[in-house]
Amino acid sequence: MNAAVTAEPVTGPRVNGTDFLSAQAENRRNTRWLILILILLGLILGYVIGWALEAWASADYQVADTLNISALGILGALALGGIGIIASIVTFSSGDRIIMKLTGAEEVTAETEPVLHNVVEEMAIAAGLPKPRVAVIETEALNAFATGMSPQKATIGVTRGLLKSLNREQLQGVVAHEMGHVLNLDIRYMAAVGIMVGLIALVSDLALRSLRMGGRSRSSGKKGGGALIVLLILVLFAILAPLAAQAVRFAVSRQREYLADATAVQLTRNPLGLIGALKVLEGHKEKAPEIGNRATQHIFIVNPVKAFKSGGSALFATHPSLAERIERLTNLGRG
Repeated sequence: MNAAVTAEPVTGPRVNGTDFLSAQAENRRNTRWLILILILLGLILGYVIGWALEAWASADYQVADTLNISALGILGALALGGIGIIASIVTFSSGDRIIMKLTGAEEVTAETEPVLHNVVEEMAIAAGLPKPRVAVIETEALNAFATGMSPQKATIGVTRGLLKSLNREQLQGVVAHEMGHVLNLDIRYMAAVGIMVGLIALVSDLALRSLRMGGRSRSSGKKGGGALIVLLILVLFAILAPLAAQAVRFAVSRQREYLADATAVQLTRNPLGLIGALKVLEGHKEKAPEIGNRATQHIFIVNPVKAFKSGGSALFATHPSLAERIERLTNLGRG
């Protein structure tokens, strides 16, 4: 079944400028800071766990001892970082195949979907990348995604509902957005971020469980006041670190969406296509959990599980609100 993509031009608001390079630079800078914060959270968690083990193993760990650098804490930080790197390497080797299965996307040929293939090829040429594989999810929901840990192994997928609802110019804007994710290595970024967040949550949970299970043995002997302070720090950090890491993960995801929007403008030189597409998506906010879940929700152009509003309540949102994205695209270049 061929895509029902119409040819009518999109109409929309006047765009104030196309300073997409400045927008890209700002989003990349924000992403680097956020990822640095996430890495520091992981290293600090590893350090605090090692520090707590060292303090509790000591027969008389005093308050003054807490000011000293913990050798076991440094070892814990390095161990947690090393585990994160190894897990990332394993995920990079098979992550794209897993995502295709989870979304239910099926690869399509140029004979069955000529318009979609043509648009993907156009955007690949504009990006200077190999043409990604092309896939369709047979659902009436409106969405699109990109996957692949490298541009050479990328796939761009769209839903049947999206193909039916957009004209060619709008489809080009959506495909350019997904090509932006491929060009900016966003799938690799988000896979690494997700692994670190999951690792922080897992290690924090294990630390808290160990403290609860070891409660009886701790009460059986006396420890210095310094050990109790370190254990209190561990409890607080083990509770707060997973929440902070999740908030950082979602903030990174939102920045990468803004970056992909700006990159789409760079590739098409026409922000009105993506603006028009986002307005169509804004009018179809129905949830589509059949194509996404908590593991894959961040890869879609709009979250298929939950819609997000503007403002501070979106701290744990995977995507900026569509209204915010449309406003940014409309005002690109305004000083």
